Amino acid sequence: MPHLPAPEILWYDARITTAVAVFAATYVFIAVGKIPGYHLDRAGAALLGASLMVWLGVLSIEEAYQAIDFNTIALLLGMMIVVANLRLSGFFQLANEWIVRWARHPLALLATIVVVSGVLSAFLVNDTICIVMTPLVLELVTRLKRNPIPYLLAIAMASNIGSTATITGNPQNMIIGSLSHIPYASFAAALSPVAAAGLVLTAGMIALAYRREFFGGIPFPPNDDRSVRYHSPIVTKSLIVAALMVILFFAGQPVSKVAILGGAFMLFTRRIKAHKIYREIDWPMLVMFSGLFIVVEGFERAVLTPGLIAAFAAGPGRHLDAVPVLAGATAVLSNIVSNVPAVLVLKPFVAKLADPQRAWLVVAMASTLAGNFTLVGSVANLIVAQRAQGAGVTISFWTYFKVGAPLTLLTLILGVVLL
Repeated sequence: MPHLPAPEILWYDARITTAVAVFAATYVFIAVGKIPGYHLDRAGAALLGASLMVWLGVLSIEEAYQAIDFNTIALLLGMMIVVANLRLSGFFQLANEWIVRWARHPLALLATIVVVSGVLSAFLVNDTICIVMTPLVLELVTRLKRNPIPYLLAIAMASNIGSTATITGNPQNMIIGSLSHIPYASFAAALSPVAAAGLVLTAGMIALAYRREFFGGIPFPPNDDRSVRYHSPIVTKSLIVAALMVILFFAGQPVSKVAILGGAFMLFTRRIKAHKIYREIDWPMLVMFSGLFIVVEGFERAVLTPGLIAAFAAGPGRHLDAVPVLAGATAVLSNIVSNVPAVLVLKPFVAKLADPQRAWLVVAMASTLAGNFTLVGSVANLIVAQRAQGAGVTISFWTYFKVGAPLTLLTLILGVVLL
């Protein structure tokens, strides 16, 4: 009589198969962005994957709740509320007019856009900065009769690079900050030099790629001063709250607590109705993050055994403790499944390394800088491209790639050297 496997072994094999299938399907969809014939978006795909992990028995409903990192969700929500107030108050329009007034040469305009996009992204989340900066810069360069492409590339690439500097710069850094418990000031001290040097490279490479635009000697037309409508009290309040939040971040206060309290305080106002703020919040992103936490937790519990993790982390030829190896693996994985999923997938491997905090800094650096490699490498790039397309300006894959690919390689090498 043939030997039959024990029921618990069959169940475990089915659990592994289920976890792998759900994990793979979810991440393929998130990387590709759509399935022909269906209208499911990335947030819906993550939610569906999370639900299947529970329904098919990979995780219990209690384990699924515990898998969600609510520190990251609270941090994102709080920052979104603060940025929404800055946007509705007219702060970004004021910044735009300041750029018009002081940037009197194409190179100066490029450098100013790079610096403004990079610095704001470091503290206010790169995706939101791309949302607000793209239409403003488009309107600006149209007024000045300039080629819009290099300035739009500057927004996307500078926002990615600038966001490397801090925990609040982008979603993957927020996750890393929550997982690693690296102090905000220590994180910024390690990665701000990488971001600063990367912004210089960004301006230089865009200028070289579009020499006619920046070295053609065509002057700006006379400046036509325009009045900007803004709510001065809300601008002032928003800037004060944002500045206090950054101070508390550097003082070592928990970033998620500071962000959600700052966001809640900004809702306490008589000038802007709360529903206008809620419309500015990227709710699908919060849903997507919650789903991804559950999907990765199910995959990790069912598939990634301690022995397997140890073998991949430090097995022959796979020394993730080496900065170049970890940076390269992170960059490649980020361009396959996107940067946020890449960070979540790398979580159990980084935890087993000899110096997890340094490893997390490398992952933060590489996953963010890798977003500049192609047009689809980060959500920030897609936001700029889609908003430009709506205004009749097309950024093609190759237009982006000819600057983004060499910039990514150079900044990654720079980051590896500095770390």
